[in-house]
Order: sequence, then structure tokens, then C-alpha cells
Amino acid sequence: MKEISLQTRSRLEMIDITAAVQKAAREAKIDSGIGLVYTPHTTAAITINENADPDVPRDILAALDRAVPLSSNYRHAEGNSAAHVKSSLVGASEMVMIENGSPVLGTWQSIFFCEFDGPRSRKVIIKFLG
Repeated sequence: MKEISLQTRSRLEMIDITAAVQKAAREAKIDSGIGLVYTPHTTAAITINENADPDVPRDILAALDRAVPLSSNYRHAEGNSAAHVKSSLVGASEMVMIENGSPVLGTWQSIFFCEFDGPRSRKVIIKFLG
């Protein structure tokens, strides 16, 4: 198991962690297998999506903000209910195939850590089976 530490910079952001997952696979000497990429935070998420155009992550965050606005009739007193909902919608983990020591991704795909309640210190845990 490998743990990656992150420091997010804003309330909403998507951070490309593909290189960190690849490095972890190589360090674990995983040539072929599966990697579970997981974040143990209730206001963050992991997703795989396009990274060729920086507008795609921005559009995803903007759409999530429209669907789940920061302020609404939430009952959670801490004030970050929207972040909890976004985290549940996107999900805390992704499974990715590893082949030749690298994540198997489409041409434009990257693995992202999604911050919904930053800035904060965060972690991502990667577990390889192979």
C-alpha cells in the first residue's frame, strides 16, 4: 500500500495524480495488475477523465457546483454539505489496470484527485493487486 500526500490550494480543484500512481506502481514493482486509488476523505473524490484540455476539469467542477450549490437548505451545521454530496456523486475511489508498470488509460485520460472543500492537506491511498 502506498500513501500520497497532497496540499490543495482552493475550495474546488482537480489535481492530476497519474504520474504519482505510475511512480507508486513502479516502486511496488507491479508490472501487470490492478490498482485501487482511494481517498479517505468525505469531501474529496477520485475520478478518471480528460486532461488534454484544461477546460474539461474546470467544466466538471462548474457543473458540479451548479448541480450542488455551496449554499442551500442543508442541515449539516459545518457548512460543507455541498462538498459531501459532490464526494458521494463522484466517488472515493477508482480501479485502474496496470500494464508494463503504468496505468492503462485512454489517450486523453488522467487520474484526478478532486477537492471539494479546500484548501486542505489530503492523502490518496493506492493498493495494488497483481
